[in-house]
Amino acid sequence: MSLLEKLYGPFFDLNNWAQVVTSGQDWLIILSLILIECLLSVDNAIVLATQARVLPTLREQEKALLYGLIGSYIFRFLIIGVGVYLIHIWEIKVIGALYLMYLVYKFFSSKLKKKGKDDKTKVKAGGKQSRFWAVIMQIIIMDIVFSVDSVLASLAISTNPVIVLIGGLVGILAMRGIAVIIMNLMRKVPELEPMAYILIALIAVKLFLTIPMIDIEISSAVFGGFVVIMFMITFIIHFIRKGIKGDDSDGNDRN
Repeated sequence: MSLLEKLYGPFFDLNNWAQVVTSGQDWLIILSLILIECLLSVDNAIVLATQARVLPTLREQEKALLYGLIGSYIFRFLIIGVGVYLIHIWEIKVIGALYLMYLVYKFFSSKLKKKGKDDKTKVKAGGKQSRFWAVIMQIIIMDIVFSVDSVLASLAISTNPVIVLIGGLVGILAMRGIAVIIMNLMRKVPELEPMAYILIALIAVKLFLTIPMIDIEISSAVFGGFVVIMFMITFIIHFIRKGIKGDDSDGNDRN
């Protein structure tokens, strides 16, 4: 009981909350933590968008992200409490990297098997609810995996768990907004989906490289720049393909 009080007691200290809320200096720290959370969550947003995309309707996709947000908030609270111990749980990163690689394998193998068929048929009528909750659990699990880096980075800036919690919760909300934008873009630009899974494979490698035995860190700035370049290339491919299809349809009309 004393351990739980030590880990989570500061969250329920009203004086601590009042001091943070009324302190301009603490709010500057919170803003910096929100920025860090957003920078570290670019890869998380891509993963979440691709996970939600397996659901058949936009409403279910947005609901899954919303429920996943609530679950992520609960687990983020728990993770911050034990944040000082997370540095030793490198196995979480290995499991996360392997799971991401499994997602990539599953996506491309299903594309090869179902080439020329409508991918939406993979959600059967009797299994819609089970698939829906499975996606929510995947979203929560991946947030736990990605929380390791962001929580440790935040605790390095401030040891006050209330400050870290506020910054993390607002950052997660911003990241979910980015995931929704990516998800909507995928509906308009189909080429983004395979590109996203290529990025997920790179994210898995990036995550695996950070385990203590390897300890290679790819900076958020470098990875973010690479993501931007990948998006630009994908949009160029999309517009070239769209132009070719437009030329073909014009030629057929003339015939």
